[in-house]
Amino acid sequence: MHIPSSMLHGQVCPVTLSVGVVGVGLAAYYARRQEQKPSAVKFSAIAALVFALQMLNYPVLNGTSGHLVGAMLAVSFLGVPFAVLAMTIVLAVQAVLFGDGGVNALGANIINMAFLGAGLAGFLLNRMTQKGVSRPLALGLGALMSVILGAVACSFEVAFSGVVALNKVLPAMLSVHLLIGLGESILTVLVVSAFKSFYLKEKTFAAGSFALAIMAASLSPFASRLPDGLEWVAGTLSFKQFSGWNTPVLFPDYQTAFIHQTGYSTIIAGLLGVGIVSAVTFLAGRIVLARRRIVS
Repeated sequence: MHIPSSMLHGQVCPVTLSVGVVGVGLAAYYARRQEQKPSAVKFSAIAALVFALQMLNYPVLNGTSGHLVGAMLAVSFLGVPFAVLAMTIVLAVQAVLFGDGGVNALGANIINMAFLGAGLAGFLLNRMTQKGVSRPLALGLGALMSVILGAVACSFEVAFSGVVALNKVLPAMLSVHLLIGLGESILTVLVVSAFKSFYLKEKTFAAGSFALAIMAASLSPFASRLPDGLEWVAGTLSFKQFSGWNTPVLFPDYQTAFIHQTGYSTIIAGLLGVGIVSAVTFLAGRIVLARRRIVS
């Protein structure tokens, strides 16, 4: 659901970016005050895993594909504030280094997948759990909502940009992302259940997360090449195209310039991305946790 540069135009870009900056600050503020905080290693491991799993598109009906957004996966292991920060870092690295989601659309993508996907849906997940809903069911519903909320927000953003009328894009986005959301729900419950069964200790958990991230990146050449839900809707409704802000990236379309074999090039780009996301998130985690110790 990454919005590319060509889909947003006008005031939507600076407004969503401003909201994104404020939201990141609020997430960091609440992360410092979260009672049970993850270690910097665990924080970086989950962010790296989310990055790698997002590379694995799977086919969906109507000739589309989807991938695990991972917002509820992050919430399950990090808590809501740290999950928002992890998703933000993943989205920023994808936009700046891989061209996955436009730089001018970064604010919108952060709102859709970090604030709504991890923040609001994470809040709903916790409320359902407090009301007595079983954790697996609440997690599945939260994962479904994380995709639906993002699809709704994306529809408004592209409509306000003058790309297409809201009454056309909203039903189309909901129809395809409902199916993708069901996949998100099933995969999230399965992955979280597997982790809680096999990776109980902190060090084992982090090692298992990194190992799974490396495995996912290595399998990325086998991911579905079908258009994702947003791309499918854009093609179906003939979205109006804008020039956007196309900045040069190191790994365009998850490819490395020095390797010409596509499959190996994707794997190397993915592994480098895992390492970059891990490093950035680890440093961010150390800063957040260190500042918390100073304040307290």
